[in-house]
Amino acid sequence: MKMLRAFGASEGKLFPEGRISGPMPWVIAIMMFLTVLAAATGMALSAGAERIEGQIGNRVTVQIVEPNPDRRAAQAEAAASALQGVAGVTSVRRVPDEEVAALLEPWLGDLAADADLPVPAMIDVDLADEGAMPAVAAAAERAAPGALVSGAAEWLAPLSGLLGSLQWLAIGLVILMIVATGATVVLAARASLNTHNHTIEILHHMGATDSQIARLFQRRISLDVLFGGLLGFSFAVVVLVLIGGRVAAIGSDLLGAASMPDFGWIVLIALPLAGALLALLVARATILRALGRLL
Repeated sequence: MKMLRAFGASEGKLFPEGRISGPMPWVIAIMMFLTVLAAATGMALSAGAERIEGQIGNRVTVQIVEPNPDRRAAQAEAAASALQGVAGVTSVRRVPDEEVAALLEPWLGDLAADADLPVPAMIDVDLADEGAMPAVAAAAERAAPGALVSGAAEWLAPLSGLLGSLQWLAIGLVILMIVATGATVVLAARASLNTHNHTIEILHHMGATDSQIARLFQRRISLDVLFGGLLGFSFAVVVLVLIGGRVAAIGSDLLGAASMPDFGWIVLIALPLAGALLALLVARATILRALGRLL
């Protein structure tokens, strides 16, 4: 804080109003809050999509549909053994009947654990690549006629499309916030020039150049933007931490996959600094252009 006061001492004598008395820092704080949330959402969705694709993108599920429980169990064991020898298969896992019943319990209730209920036997197969899918289907059909083979990519496609759309929406929001920040700086610079028009004339008569005058205004505006950006960033971090805690409490693997990568925090921390730099450049260009018209 002492550094900020020392940094802005020169223009403070010429422009006596308080640094945060105007609306711009608070507008910037709101926009930075939304920018950080949008950027964090985009990075979390991107990382989540990659994690989901890496974990189950090449997974195939084989269902043994057979009413007779003894025959169903025998076919499941035969299919699991046959699939282990297929080229391109990295792992084969026979899903326990108890786990299948637990998956069906939300829909069937206590009936899911009923031994008389013809629940299909399930086998999870991980592939090195999708090219092994036909061989897996053929081996499962030979070991268990009527077996159903479905790839995770089939039901992941709509989810991937949704995540992709949300990522582009987040990117669009970040771009809009950047444009809005630039527009806010332009308006603030013009308003400041109009307010201190008499002071500018005096400085010109004293021999001050446009660059020297612009330096006073751009430094003041950039510090206002930095203050507002840090304030908005702080509130956004609090919200992200609270949301992260709620997601962790749910314990969902799907929601848990959509967590922000470690480098994402570096990107978020850089946003207020980038906003201050943007304000510095936009304010300088705006003020120099306006001063050029005054002469």
